Amino acid sequence: MNINSTVISGYQALNDIRYLLNGKAKALLVTDKNIESIPAVQALIAQLKQQIAHVSIVNNVPPEPSQHDVAAILSALPSRDVDLVIGVGGGSVLDVAKLLSVLCVENAPSLEALLAGEKPQHRTTSLLIPTTAGTGSEATPNAILAIPEKETKVGIISPVMLPDFVALVPELTTSMPAHIASSTGIDALCHLIECFTATVSNPVSDNYALIGMKKLFANLETTINQPGNLQARLEMLWASYYGGAAIAHAGTHLVHAMSYPLGGKYHLPHGVANAILLAPCMRFVRPAAVSKFAQAYDLLPEADSSLSEEAKSLALVDYFTALVKRLKLPASLEELGISPDHLPYLVEAALDVQRLMKNVPTAVSANDVRDVYLTLFPSHQA
Repeated sequence: MNINSTVISGYQALNDIRYLLNGKAKALLVTDKNIESIPAVQALIAQLKQQIAHVSIVNNVPPEPSQHDVAAILSALPSRDVDLVIGVGGGSVLDVAKLLSVLCVENAPSLEALLAGEKPQHRTTSLLIPTTAGTGSEATPNAILAIPEKETKVGIISPVMLPDFVALVPELTTSMPAHIASSTGIDALCHLIECFTATVSNPVSDNYALIGMKKLFANLETTINQPGNLQARLEMLWASYYGGAAIAHAGTHLVHAMSYPLGGKYHLPHGVANAILLAPCMRFVRPAAVSKFAQAYDLLPEADSSLSEEAKSLALVDYFTALVKRLKLPASLEELGISPDHLPYLVEAALDVQRLMKNVPTAVSANDVRDVYLTLFPSHQA
């Protein structure tokens, strides 16, 4: 898969996008109300309205949107006749913007058809601007939707949804509260380490994953401890982008397969579900990926190069455990007041995510999945 997006990046990069807007007559901006109020986004809207005759704004994308939310947004659009879709927000906003870019063209398949597996052939011009450094949605061919009836999530996947333009603008991420910066940062880390260790990993995805992890390990905690550090924030945006690019060329596996049902059943934010699962899943996967884990460990600023590969791989899992703790993210479902009554459902739902389960670098049985989930309920373990 080729990612042919043009990426512009840096402080105030949005001040210089007039050339992207040339010749556009009808734009659709997709965001949410919180993001819309950021001064840099207000300035972007003013710029759009100055240069484009018709600008429609969708500002009601909810976190973790369902297919019903997207259907409601579609039916409320004054017109689907647009020649530019701009997404400004976190992963949910960007996913919806990607879907609208393929649904707002002539003879587009319906949303139902996309959910049933039909592949879009065309989209309108699109510009994606992430405001969190986590999902990497601006670099993935995926749009993830909640399916409340089945208490899970599904991915609509097509390289057609990859955008024409991406803007990585650090000042847009400064409004993120620390807990969002933490959980989205862990989401990016999951993308990077899972793609790096997946059965479908390859030299292209490995290259993205290694560059992304180096940036993430060096900058994630700085962005939490120094919220105004725009250089660290830009590095995290790039780490997240590389995570998305790794997904586009490989794929995630166990953490994401097991986190989908947690989001579907308990409506846990995606990054939080991933944070809870990161260390337990990686502990399970580690024996099948010792060399890759050792390579990832070597990217840590405090890495001890004298350790054996086996010791490095174990130390990486310890680092993941400690990182989630330092970021003050939950490390178990028990902490969130959730009981293990739903274990049979969770196991079945996770195994059902075959698209990702087939990427796990070792065989995974129902008992294995159950055992990993059980670690999220420390007081219920035998």
